[in-house]
Amino acid sequence: MIRLGQYLPGDTIVHRLDPRVKILSVVALSLLIFAATPVEIALISAFLAAVAGAARMTPAQAAGTLRPVAVFMAMIFLVHLFFTEGQPLLSLAPLPGQVTREGLLRGIYVTWQFAGLILAAAVLTLTTSPSELVGGIERLLRPLSRIGIPAQDLAVMIAMALRFMPMLLEEYDRLRMAQMARGADFTTGSLALRTRAVAALAVPLLLSAFRRADELAVAMEARGYRRGPRTTLRELAFSGRDLGAFAVIGILILATTVLRMTAL
Repeated sequence: MIRLGQYLPGDTIVHRLDPRVKILSVVALSLLIFAATPVEIALISAFLAAVAGAARMTPAQAAGTLRPVAVFMAMIFLVHLFFTEGQPLLSLAPLPGQVTREGLLRGIYVTWQFAGLILAAAVLTLTTSPSELVGGIERLLRPLSRIGIPAQDLAVMIAMALRFMPMLLEEYDRLRMAQMARGADFTTGSLALRTRAVAALAVPLLLSAFRRADELAVAMEARGYRRGPRTTLRELAFSGRDLGAFAVIGILILATTVLRMTAL
């Protein structure tokens, strides 16, 4: 099971790209997803599927990255489905709200946007090691150091935040299995009982997160980590394949622009 934020070593063309290329590509792709029209959805979805395939991400692994946010995505869909005004498709009387055509389309669209953003981020973290991710973010933020913003510290914080996500998910699964071994039930009973059972994991999960953060701080201090600029084992440099990746992103942006102009 591949989780969002987890790194999987490999030798694919996506793994070999410069981390700056992948970070900028994810940013550009995110902007396209946010502004996508219905005509552009198929093109962007095909591009995401092609990139995931090039990174050797299987459908099961892609589904695994979406699993932790599946409930949230379902709630987003249902809110738009039942509370968006428009042409009625199904009445829920005497309950408030109704299913509308506009709500159905809007729910599908917003859910697709959220899933696309998650998958794009998953491909980035799947194919980029923590050291490369820190180096790429630091190089991109380096111009901000001229105005007193610590680019290196920001890069380290962002990378650690991304890497803590799979650790927290693994810790949640471990705590859940331990509670089930002691007789806790997360699958039967009323919704209120199941919610209370899951909420009982919040305190030990929070304590575990603080413990891991403290261990990480001690480990960084033991290895002599200090603030400020530093050299890296691998100096980043653009290659021909990186320029080719930029060209592919440029073609995607141009294609979405042409589709939008044609639709108008």
